Amino acid sequence: WDVAGAGLARLLLTRTEWGEIIGGNEANPHSRPYMAYINITTDWGYGFFCGGFLIRDNVVLTAAHCNCKVGHIHVSLGAHNISADEWDRQIIRVRRRIPHPEYDAETLQNDIMLLQLEEKANLSCEVGPIRLAHRAVKKGAVCSVAGWGGTEPWAGSPTSSVLESPFLQLALNSALAFIFQGDSGGPLVCNGKAHGIVSYGSENWSPPGVYTKVTHYLSWIHKVLNKLDI
Repeated sequence: WDVAGAGLARLLLTRTEWGEIIGGNEANPHSRPYMAYINITTDWGYGFFCGGFLIRDNVVLTAAHCNCKVGHIHVSLGAHNISADEWDRQIIRVRRRIPHPEYDAETLQNDIMLLQLEEKANLSCEVGPIRLAHRAVKKGAVCSVAGWGGTEPWAGSPTSSVLESPFLQLALNSALAFIFQGDSGGPLVCNGKAHGIVSYGSENWSPPGVYTKVTHYLSWIHKVLNKLDI
């Protein structure tokens, strides 16, 4: 179901947690050319990763909580098996991080961020942008998430080297019909369009999972993209 308020729009679905892809199967290689593996390295040596998705050749959309104020971010595009040396993978450094100006790190309100890449990606069958949804997702829509995160419902579970993704159908109560989890910052895709961004879930693995509602932020996204063109 949707929860919207002043400066806040979220999709509450089944449970989700940072860096998890529970209940998924290995995706067909490069069947989701928009997927981005975001590698974050802080200046004090701590590293972590998030998911994200390409929305044009030099911009990736992800969650604002995937930012690090001191450090470096690189984006891998065209990846399937992140443990392998894939010839078609493109690794591009992030030039600029643009979190939502009203992002709240404590409440995770407005958990959305644009990453401008230092150079344009070479678009191909393996790498390509996804369209953003302009209308709310309807009940009964077939949706999917994807990621390389943990594969079991507990903290510290083994991560997946290959991209995993379950297909899901929105049930009548608007909760997803299957339990699933996706990497933070990754997309909730319904009918070929990005409707949500994985934000957070409860610490005890109970539902719901919270997704940033893309349609609520379209004007802000386009405003930022227009400025990047100048």
